Amino acid sequence: MLGWAPWLDGPVRLTEFWERMDGALGPRYSRYWADSHVLAELHGRTVATALADGEDAAVVWRAVWRNLQLPARER
Repeated sequence: MLGWAPWLDGPVRLTEFWERMDGALGPRYSRYWADSHVLAELHGRTVATALADGEDAAVVWRAVWRNLQLPARER
Protein backbone atom coordinates (compact mmCIF):
# COMPACT_ATOMS: atom_id res chain seq x y z
CA MET A 1 0.00 0.00 0.00
CA LEU A 2 1.19 3.50 -0.77
CA GLY A 3 1.91 5.79 2.13
CA TRP A 4 2.80 9.37 2.80
CA ALA A 5 5.24 10.70 0.25
CA PRO A 6 8.16 12.42 1.96
CA TRP A 7 9.64 13.16 -1.45
CA LEU A 8 6.83 15.59 -2.35
CA ASP A 9 8.87 18.44 -0.89
CA GLY A 10 12.05 17.46 -2.68
CA PRO A 11 13.24 16.01 -5.95
CA VAL A 12 11.38 12.95 -7.19
CA ARG A 13 12.83 10.17 -9.21
CA LEU A 14 10.68 8.96 -12.06
CA THR A 15 10.90 5.43 -10.70
CA GLU A 16 9.16 6.59 -7.52
CA PHE A 17 6.54 8.43 -9.57
CA TRP A 18 5.74 5.35 -11.66
CA GLU A 19 5.61 3.12 -8.59
CA ARG A 20 2.90 5.41 -7.23
CA MET A 21 1.06 5.51 -10.55
CA ASP A 22 1.19 1.70 -10.77
CA GLY A 23 -0.05 1.43 -7.19
CA ALA A 24 -2.97 3.74 -7.90
CA LEU A 25 -4.01 2.46 -11.34
CA GLY A 26 -2.16 -0.77 -11.99
CA PRO A 27 0.97 -1.15 -14.11
CA ARG A 28 -0.73 -1.47 -17.48
CA TYR A 29 -3.47 1.12 -17.07
CA SER A 30 -1.21 3.73 -15.49
CA ARG A 31 0.76 4.17 -18.75
CA TYR A 32 -2.41 4.42 -20.81
CA TRP A 33 -3.91 6.92 -18.38
CA ALA A 34 -0.71 8.99 -18.36
CA ASP A 35 -0.74 9.14 -22.16
CA SER A 36 -4.43 9.87 -22.63
CA HIS A 37 -5.79 12.05 -19.80
CA VAL A 38 -5.30 15.78 -20.12
CA LEU A 39 -5.14 17.58 -16.79
CA ALA A 40 -5.98 21.28 -16.55
CA GLU A 41 -3.67 21.48 -13.54
CA LEU A 42 -0.79 20.53 -15.84
CA HIS A 43 -1.69 23.39 -18.20
CA GLY A 44 -3.73 21.17 -20.51
CA ARG A 45 -1.08 18.49 -20.87
CA THR A 46 -1.13 14.79 -20.25
CA VAL A 47 1.01 13.33 -17.48
CA ALA A 48 3.38 11.86 -20.07
CA THR A 49 3.73 15.19 -21.88
CA ALA A 50 4.27 17.13 -18.66
CA LEU A 51 7.03 14.74 -17.60
CA ALA A 52 8.60 14.84 -21.08
CA ASP A 53 8.52 18.64 -20.90
CA GLY A 54 10.57 18.47 -17.71
CA GLU A 55 7.81 19.15 -15.19
CA ASP A 56 8.85 18.07 -11.71
CA ALA A 57 7.49 14.60 -10.96
CA ALA A 58 6.25 15.77 -7.54
CA VAL A 59 4.12 18.46 -9.21
CA VAL A 60 2.75 15.91 -11.66
CA TRP A 61 2.00 13.41 -8.87
CA ARG A 62 0.07 16.03 -6.89
CA ALA A 63 -2.02 16.78 -9.99
CA VAL A 64 -2.68 13.06 -10.52
CA TRP A 65 -3.49 12.57 -6.83
CA ARG A 66 -6.04 15.38 -6.86
CA ASN A 67 -7.54 14.36 -10.22
CA LEU A 68 -8.05 10.76 -9.14
CA GLN A 69 -9.22 11.88 -5.69
CA LEU A 70 -6.90 9.38 -4.08
CA PRO A 71 -6.92 8.96 -0.30
CA ALA A 72 -4.62 11.17 1.77
CA ARG A 73 -2.48 8.15 2.64
CA GLU A 74 -1.42 7.97 -1.03
CA ARG A 75 -0.37 11.57 -1.18
